[in-house]
Amino acid sequence: MTKRHVEVPPSVQASIEETIEYVDDRLSDDDTAAAVGEILADLFDDSAAYRRYRNGETLAPMARVRVRSYDPRNALIETEHWAEQELSELREAKCIRYLWNGFDLSPLANNLAFALPFRQVLANHLFAEAGDNLRLFGGIKIQCGNNIEMGDSVVVHNDVLLDDRGTLSIGDRVSIADRAHIHTHAHDTVDQTDVTNYETILEDDVRLGYGAMVSAGCRIGENAMVGSGATTLGDVPAHHIAAGSPAKSVKIKPGWEPVADDLGPLTDNREGRRLPTEFPEPFEEFDEFGRTLSPPGES
Repeated sequence: MTKRHVEVPPSVQASIEETIEYVDDRLSDDDTAAAVGEILADLFDDSAAYRRYRNGETLAPMARVRVRSYDPRNALIETEHWAEQELSELREAKCIRYLWNGFDLSPLANNLAFALPFRQVLANHLFAEAGDNLRLFGGIKIQCGNNIEMGDSVVVHNDVLLDDRGTLSIGDRVSIADRAHIHTHAHDTVDQTDVTNYETILEDDVRLGYGAMVSAGCRIGENAMVGSGATTLGDVPAHHIAAGSPAKSVKIKPGWEPVADDLGPLTDNREGRRLPTEFPEPFEEFDEFGRTLSPPGES
């Protein structure tokens, strides 16, 4: 697609660059949680109330809960319940994710001139590896963040799920359309609390269409495409186009036929990408559902 190059006025661009550099420096401090609290309070023009809270001054009950919640240490998120995640890494990642989600709710998230470099900085601090020239749009849901490796020039559009409860590897120049879901964990069909984590891989130059779903443990080969609304339950070969639910290879990209595999069903190699389940430290286990899982006639 041919796009027009546009820029904001030079004075605005200079202000954006100064602010992005400030955020990058603050997130490099040892106390990430404190930095996130200050940045969020500033984003929502609540710095004065946040300073009063930090100074121990009296605030109305709702205001006190609101400003305390700018500090991620005073909030709970879903991933903290996942006992197989290493707790210290998860808590550090939580701070950046908390800022990422809060930023998406702010007015500045609507200004791409600011939002794209801002999320690049967040990715640099959050992901296990973050490439250059990332274009990360609004509403991206990231499960952990520290289990993501992302290459250069990746585009992730609006309302995409990047599940990295397992490990998620995304190559260079990958394009992920709106509302696509990429999974790295799966639940047992009988016992929903029994979770298996996988390595899920998107190789270089992959394209995912609108609403596509990549199941945990799948590998999407180089230059392959998963069509809109498709669900992969196996590996998509390089240069293939996969469509349907469950997806199968329906076409090879024109010109790539000599180096591509034959069309047909997707080979399921997910079991080979299963990650070992380990619980890194003692924790208090709880039964979220309390269901009776035994079939009739079994105790």
